[in-house]
Amino acid sequence: MTAQAFPLSWPNSWPRTTSPAKSQFKTSLTTAIDNVQSSLRRFSADSGKKVESVLVSSNVTLMDRNPKDAGVAVYFTWDGISTCIAVDRYQRIEENLQAIHHVIEAERTKLRHGGLNLVRAAFRGYAALPPPQTSKADPCTVLGVKRGATVAEIEAAYREKAKKAHPDAGGSHNAMADLNAARDALLGQKP
Repeated sequence: MTAQAFPLSWPNSWPRTTSPAKSQFKTSLTTAIDNVQSSLRRFSADSGKKVESVLVSSNVTLMDRNPKDAGVAVYFTWDGISTCIAVDRYQRIEENLQAIHHVIEAERTKLRHGGLNLVRAAFRGYAALPPPQTSKADPCTVLGVKRGATVAEIEAAYREKAKKAHPDAGGSHNAMADLNAARDALLGQKP
């Protein structure tokens, strides 16, 4: 699976924040987008290397600018390095975008004071690994719940299965991705 603008394509190697916080950022969605674009342009100019193939991935739609999952992942290529900067630390899309703007600005500071090789090393750490692929299996089957299961039943089944599927417990990223996708699909059907 390749990164896509919608729904959110989260990089495989980056753990998700479980309890997003409020930020101190005072910005609008439009301003945060402009800030990220401007930072990328300035970073490109400062480094003398093109920033190409920029893709912003989130759960924002025209009718839902504040989705339940406010994570944002900005994918791009710089100096031949496929890169992703992903943030889901905050509760709102614009706050996570503003955080990405500040991360890029920090890389500009590294560039000015540490040079191109220091930034290249940092960007290799941001390697844009693809998000895990999820199976197309029925969400009820994946979680082992009946159709019409309650939120509590879905969450309980998810927690139980995650104990074995999580990579830290001997499972795999793909197994967790399947569980996450199944839980999200079933909870998304709830009023």
